[in-house]
Amino acid sequence: MKIGIIGAGNIGGNLTRRLTTLGHDVSVANSRGPHTLTALAEETGATPVTVEEAAHGAEIVVVTIPLKNIPDLPSGLFDGAAEGFAVIDTGNYYPKERDGRIDAIEAGLPESRWTEQHIDHAVIKAFNGTYAQDILDKPLPKGAPGRIALPVAGDDEAAKKLVRELIDELGFDTVDAGGIDESWRQQPDTPVYGLRGGVEEVTRALADASPERPATFRA
Repeated sequence: MKIGIIGAGNIGGNLTRRLTTLGHDVSVANSRGPHTLTALAEETGATPVTVEEAAHGAEIVVVTIPLKNIPDLPSGLFDGAAEGFAVIDTGNYYPKERDGRIDAIEAGLPESRWTEQHIDHAVIKAFNGTYAQDILDKPLPKGAPGRIALPVAGDDEAAKKLVRELIDELGFDTVDAGGIDESWRQQPDTPVYGLRGGVEEVTRALADASPERPATFRA
C-alpha cells in the first residue's frame, strides 16, 4: 500500500519505521523539507518528499503534526491521492504546552472535527493516545494474549475499515469509537488516553469518558 506521512516526529517516525518494515511504500514529509529526512530515509527506505507531495498516489495519508500547524497545511494537499483514500489524524489539543487557545475547541468542537474543517476532508482519529515507542515495541500477532487495542473514530465507514485493517497489520487490535462527534472520548486525560489495554478495557474506558474537558487541557 502507498502511504504518505506528514510529520516525522515520534509518532510519524515510528510509523515510518514499522510500515516500511511491513513492505509498504511510504513517503514522509515534514515542515523543514526533505533534506532533513535523509537519516530516516536511509534507515527505513522511505521516500522523503515535500508536504505538497506527501499524498500523491497515497491510499492512506497520516497527518501527525502539532494541532496549531494544521491551518498552515497547503491547499490542494490531497490532490493526486488515490481514489477512496483515508486520512488518519493523530492530533491532540494541548493549549497550555503547545497550541495556544483555539476558541472552537474550547467551545466544545471535537479536535478532529476542527481538523476536518481546516483540511477539507474527513479524518479517522487514531494513534492520538498511543505511546510512540509502543508502535515499535508492543505489536503482537492477532489473537495473542495481551495484544493492545487502539480506539478508532471516524464517520467514513470505508475509510475506518481500511485504517483498522492497517492497525491490525501493525500488530494491534482496534475498537470502533464511533464517529468524529464522539472522538472526544479519546482526547487527552480521558480514561482511554494512553491506556495499554485490550478490547474490553478500551471499550469500557471509552464508555466511561466525560465530555467535560479537564482544566489541565483547557486554555
